[in-house]
Amino acid sequence: MPRSDPHPRVPSPGVFVKICGITSEEDALLAVAMGADALGFIFAAGSPRLMRREHVRDIVKRLPPGVVTVGVFRNERPERVVETVQACGLYGAQLHGHEPISEVRWIRARLPFVIQGFAAGDPALQAAANGPADVVLIDSPAPGTGRAFDWALAEGAPGGVRLLLAGGLHADNVGEAIARVRPWGVDVATGVESSPGRKDARKLRRFVAAARVAGEIIEDAVPEGEDRPFDWELDATEVVDEDPGQAPPNLRIV
Repeated sequence: MPRSDPHPRVPSPGVFVKICGITSEEDALLAVAMGADALGFIFAAGSPRLMRREHVRDIVKRLPPGVVTVGVFRNERPERVVETVQACGLYGAQLHGHEPISEVRWIRARLPFVIQGFAAGDPALQAAANGPADVVLIDSPAPGTGRAFDWALAEGAPGGVRLLLAGGLHADNVGEAIARVRPWGVDVATGVESSPGRKDARKLRRFVAAARVAGEIIEDAVPEGEDRPFDWELDATEVVDEDPGQAPPNLRIV
């Protein structure tokens, strides 16, 4: 079963930060120490960051309480997705292929947390608000390459969803990306690496710091009475999940 921590770590106010493509215990602990809210482990064939179940399970066991952990899959059988997440002790799954809505719904019924990924400009993004995923991710049409896309394409995302922005982000552009797109969170892999699958401490520190600052600026700029793009305190105290004993409070969706 997924790890169920009754006292999950509360993220810093502002934008949610996920570090993807973790391949070692050292990098996992480094990312957490630098302030990451979530870690992603890739199970998609062909990725240079591809992980084995046993390795991920060993890493997850050594993480401090409350770290959000996600398995990343691409066009995998739903049964395999659920089985892998539960076997590794992960919190949830990120679906990064062309999974039909029926499969996403089947997986979400069995896991407490699901991220569904879409390529920038994908017409299917319009229907994401009515889907079962907790978070909608927008990535470059060529994910994992470190190439940024035209952020104007993210404007096609429907309102009322938690938007996780990915694709070519790094410390020098994440602030601008947050200011323009106003996402719920950001996701990075290549932009904080020294080589594929190897995280760089300096890049990690700069990225997380830049994302936090940009998130705080947006919060401060919202006129009184208007909705803020993200508010951890509200998320943790006012939002209710179908199964509050499974997912961290900061990830619960109405």
